[in-house]
Amino acid sequence: MKLTIHQPEYMPWLGFFHKINMADVYIALDNVQYRHKYFQNRNKIRDVSGETWLNVPVSRKDRRSKLIKDVEIDNTDIKWQKNNWKRIYFGYKGAPYFNEYASYFENLCSTEWKLLVDLNLDIIKNCLKFLGITTKIIRASELGIEGQGEQLILDICKALKPDVYISGMSGIAGRGKEFEKFFLKEGIKVVYQDFHHPVYKQLYEPFIPNMSSVDLLFNYGKDSLNIIKGGKEQNEKSS
Repeated sequence: MKLTIHQPEYMPWLGFFHKINMADVYIALDNVQYRHKYFQNRNKIRDVSGETWLNVPVSRKDRRSKLIKDVEIDNTDIKWQKNNWKRIYFGYKGAPYFNEYASYFENLCSTEWKLLVDLNLDIIKNCLKFLGITTKIIRASELGIEGQGEQLILDICKALKPDVYISGMSGIAGRGKEFEKFFLKEGIKVVYQDFHHPVYKQLYEPFIPNMSSVDLLFNYGKDSLNIIKGGKEQNEKSS
């Protein structure tokens, strides 16, 4: 079994799904500290003016000390949902595959979510389905394993006993390769993600990388996963 671990993000970018596609099991790391104004509650999409942020407001109370699984969305002003849908609609209504996925995102933005993690995991699960990725998702908080950093990653791996751990490009828990020896002692091989961001045809020019995966999805539909993996559809449709 190949396993990877990552915090559940909002409208994740291509590299996020590239890593999950490499694994058989994805552990949604929701039992670590929430990081405000990072990609857990916001992400970027492409529009006619360049790029724009989609933001999810979260409750201010103890947000800097809460675990991801406990962070509540601030629904005192529901305009954020309408604004996010408006940005998606006007940014992509002219995209080739907009109509195939629009209803999901419109419903997503009209639902009142309580917890940020539930919103993010719903997006992740549905984007996996749209992309044709069959990787299993498990919440870290359901495993009953606590800790932080690379030791938490190792403890999760020891409990699930994968043959391979898929690390991000920056190394285990973002700290390079120094901790790899402890995985090897447990009989777990570490493979480091090697992701090169593809250049593809966006609705507007010039090309801007590092957008939410919805940018690729609305423009390429079911061919999106091939482009994430660097497949031939990227070169053919970008020529």
